[in-house]
Amino acid sequence: MFLPSNGLKMKVGLVIHGPEVIDSGETKKVLEKLSCVGKIEARLGGTMGKVAVLDAGLENVIDISRHQKPSTCIESLFEISDLVCLLNRGKTVETGKVFGEMVYARLREPEMKPLIQIESPGNANGILIPLNKKAKEYGEYLEKLSEILGLPTESPLPLRNSRVPNSVLVENCPVTGKIQVIRKLSGVFPGEKILVNGIIIGKAFSSKVSIVSENGFIVAIEGGEIKEHGLEKLHNYEKRDPVDLAKAWVKSGDLRRGNSFPLQARKLKVHGRGLSISSRPAAGRVAFIDHAAEDTFELAGDAKLAVTVGDDTTAIAGDILSRLGIPILGITDGDCDNLTCRTEIFPGSIVLRLAAGKDDILGKKLKQELLRGENSAVLKDICSFKEDVMKLAEPFIETIIEY
Repeated sequence: MFLPSNGLKMKVGLVIHGPEVIDSGETKKVLEKLSCVGKIEARLGGTMGKVAVLDAGLENVIDISRHQKPSTCIESLFEISDLVCLLNRGKTVETGKVFGEMVYARLREPEMKPLIQIESPGNANGILIPLNKKAKEYGEYLEKLSEILGLPTESPLPLRNSRVPNSVLVENCPVTGKIQVIRKLSGVFPGEKILVNGIIIGKAFSSKVSIVSENGFIVAIEGGEIKEHGLEKLHNYEKRDPVDLAKAWVKSGDLRRGNSFPLQARKLKVHGRGLSISSRPAAGRVAFIDHAAEDTFELAGDAKLAVTVGDDTTAIAGDILSRLGIPILGITDGDCDNLTCRTEIFPGSIVLRLAAGKDDILGKKLKQELLRGENSAVLKDICSFKEDVMKLAEPFIETIIEY
């Protein structure tokens, strides 16, 4: 047993980021190896990571009850740990390094405890990265982790005075006079989708991609093309909500990289003739998920039914809720960006395929007329609610799929 300076058993906080490091089996191995160091407190943030934890059967080992970013998890673990580790598997080791640097840059008090990144431990190029000065000062921690994990230690990342990561440039645009934020992405492959806060806003043409915003509104993607409909969603349509690009969750590729499992479903007659409404419990809470698949656990974890708006939202939320035994009523229009490779839908679910561009229109109408503008409602008769949705959707329906 490795002991801290106070002579007691060591307390190690482990923050696990992303589903890939779980799906690969690396998380389970790291947890087993770290158990010889001391008491482990493992936490995870992010919806798709939660699904991976459930799939791996690790929900009794990893705390998935919190909805926190890695930086917030680290700060909470600083309070109760002797050492905190960030476990990650980037698309490449280099992108993993950039991610660790960005997490460090968002810490309010980064030197509270030693912070070490465990990057791609199952990869031949996997490494340990000391993310703060304390990690370097407590060299014995690095040596012990290197020994038990079989990973080399890299030199510390350059520590900067600025609290803005080096992938973000903030300046006043000399032409427009507006505050311009340029967010450089790393590890991008041509053809990948580009996401901001879980919404696809474009597609990469190059491995060198930067997103540009002015006064909180995205105006360009250098090295890629903008998806206008995605920007509308991101900025909340006519409300035109600004986005802090420097702090936003930005990534490229899939939300969860993994194997694909085909859906089992049967197509029904167009316009719903002959549709059998599921005989689920007549009363309960209905959740409304509109292009916010990453918040599925929080929005619909205890619902009897979830209405999902958007093709990718329906696929991702449906996949998540299938683990919880919750059916969905999906509203799609065939504009799928294939964000997830692995998808399952709970039996009793219904997915409506509407005419192009009509999913958002129906979603707004449904929310206002049937849910009183709220993202959730407790209803006495869910079956009647489904029938009301079908009536609203009638003019736009092309295909109905029942699971």
